Amino acid sequence: MLNFDKMNGLVPAIIQDADTAKVLMLGFMNKEAYEKTVETGKVTFFSRTKNRLWTKGEESGNFLNVVSMKEDCDRDTLLIQVHPMGPVCHIGTDTCWGEKNEQPVMFLKLLQDFISKRYDEMPEGSYTTSLFQSGVNKMAQKVGEEAVETVIEACNGTGERLIYEGADLLYHLIVLLTFKGYRIEDLVRELEERHSATWKKH
Repeated sequence: MLNFDKMNGLVPAIIQDADTAKVLMLGFMNKEAYEKTVETGKVTFFSRTKNRLWTKGEESGNFLNVVSMKEDCDRDTLLIQVHPMGPVCHIGTDTCWGEKNEQPVMFLKLLQDFISKRYDEMPEGSYTTSLFQSGVNKMAQKVGEEAVETVIEACNGTGERLIYEGADLLYHLIVLLTFKGYRIEDLVRELEERHSATWKKH
């Protein structure tokens, strides 16, 4: 149960994009705003200037669609992950700090989740499904082929083709990792360990 007593009936609500992990804004909720947010799935604040409930996007249409809501350890602050329906700040920027709401590297997690779902469900007509069904040798072969094509473009091709073939390589590597029971995050953890000053090569 949230503690609304510490700040005279209000709790701060940190709004974060569920996909990019960017912090978009900070608002305040009273109990009624919290309950309306839970009920509607759209973030509603208590406006201290208007002295009333205020659903973000009620005038602009730039709603904040709730993905998840979490209380902090003291139960007096909320972290709300959302899918924003446009710019968040009233001055038209993506965030209230003037930042662009993008973090392209975060798409790798979304891609990993998508590929993992394909592996679990194996829908017919999916190229990813056909790769899983082809077996580990074929998947490993595809990674090798894409690696060679990436090298060729790096040495003799264009930057555009290098990016294209590199994307193919990364996709097929994630497919292979998934089949073997791993995720792209496992490679990231390995790289993080190697970045440590105490890391020694195996």
